[in-house]
Amino acid sequence: MTLSTQFLTMLSMIGMGALFGVMLDTYQRFLQRPKRKSWIVFINDLLFWIIQALFVFYVLFLANNGELRFYIFIALLCGFAAYQSLLRDIYRKLLELLITAVVAVYRFIKGAIHLLVYKPVMGLIQLLIALFLLIGRGLFTLVKFLFKVLLLLIKVLLKPFGKILLLFWKFLPKNLKKTVEKLYNVLAGSFMKIKNYVYRWFSKWKRKN
Repeated sequence: MTLSTQFLTMLSMIGMGALFGVMLDTYQRFLQRPKRKSWIVFINDLLFWIIQALFVFYVLFLANNGELRFYIFIALLCGFAAYQSLLRDIYRKLLELLITAVVAVYRFIKGAIHLLVYKPVMGLIQLLIALFLLIGRGLFTLVKFLFKVLLLLIKVLLKPFGKILLLFWKFLPKNLKKTVEKLYNVLAGSFMKIKNYVYRWFSKWKRKN
């Protein structure tokens, strides 16, 4: 191994030691150990150390084809110690500022979407529902009014015929009168059942609305 390769390897491992400190603080900040279950912490720690080891070996492979020397571990410790003593406090403050900024931007975007998209859409939907109910009630009132007018017209038109039928009824034979009365009672009973059913259905619909 040439001197330049050894020097490059030393610098790379010092940088990796410092980078490891950065990654460790970042990992600890986002993991929040007291809030996690022990088995989740164990799995995350295991994955973290495996990834860090692979990353260090990859950089070492690029620097000197993966040859391990004792000074490599010394360089890693030096880089980590330099980060702990010189850069850790600065980095942690910058990390907190970055997290605060990201959270603030997220809340702003969320609030803007809620104010500019969600509320107008929900308001439009509520307006359409209110218009639909208003039109439905208006149509129902109109149909009810027309039905009453139609019944009134039928009563007015049938009133002369009622008198004629009453006179005609008086001259009918008794046997025929009994047959007609039975038929009338059957039809009247069926009509009352239908009327009661329609009235109950209308009452339930009116209570719901």
